[in-house]
Amino acid sequence: MNSITVKSPASVANLCCGFDIMGIALSGLYDVMKLTKRDEPGISIKHTDRYNLSENPSENVAGVALQAMMDALKYTNGFDVVIDKQIKPGSGIGSSAASATGIVVAANELLGKPFGKKELVSFAMEGEALASGSRHADNLAPCIYGGLTLIRETSTLDIIELPIPPMYVNIIHPQIEIKTSYARQILPKEVPLKSAITQWANVAGLIAGFIKSDYGLISRSLNDVIVEPVRSKLIPGFDQVKKKSIEAGALGGGIAGSGPSLFMFSENISIAQAVEEEMKTVYQDLGIEYKTYITTIGEGIIVESLS
Repeated sequence: MNSITVKSPASVANLCCGFDIMGIALSGLYDVMKLTKRDEPGISIKHTDRYNLSENPSENVAGVALQAMMDALKYTNGFDVVIDKQIKPGSGIGSSAASATGIVVAANELLGKPFGKKELVSFAMEGEALASGSRHADNLAPCIYGGLTLIRETSTLDIIELPIPPMYVNIIHPQIEIKTSYARQILPKEVPLKSAITQWANVAGLIAGFIKSDYGLISRSLNDVIVEPVRSKLIPGFDQVKKKSIEAGALGGGIAGSGPSLFMFSENISIAQAVEEEMKTVYQDLGIEYKTYITTIGEGIIVESLS
């Protein structure tokens, strides 16, 4: 096989209380990436989207991740890469993660699958570090593993796949940009013990709720007392969206990754549709352009074609 096309999904990290350790892959919103082997060394990148991202491999998330994989394999030939990015950079729903994971999964398929999922996450982390200044895997892991993942430890990539009950995910993306690197810089360096205890309890409750399909427990546990109070100040309309969504029946939600997108979980499609209308109302009243999505938990990266 010389060429492959993959669809790499959007994702939501943190899930309120699970900062840097939890994430879900979404269905229905993907970057499309085509990777072709060539005999000459090096990586060539072409973007067919409108975001004016660098096509220099050393300055492109996909290029950095792919190079890390090639170095590990001591692969001396090269690749041509074409990226149609549908997930807007800076949106908070895993744009950089989609690029970093899609490229390494595609290359791994073309080269006969020399690496396992954990190693692919490690290569993708090099690209994520370029985008955010931090080697974190909360968006990357669900893209590669699919569904819901927990990163128990980042240094060893102790990644646990978790079950999740049927639910819908609302996303609203106000058309503003928040740089992940800046959103990390403003986080508190120390956390009061009382807040830490509350956060630990919520993480445990959220995981238990997912495993037990206990929607009430999921709802009670979708609470972040450490990161959300700081980052929510960067997002106009945050408090109104959260309040109105829960009043419309949402289980709860919060900031998707570092924002500005917001997410909400709903038990069924009718509630999700009602939540979407409330979300829209907030940003219409604020005069801020937005995009909304109603989706579900996805299976991760999809191989579209091999040739």
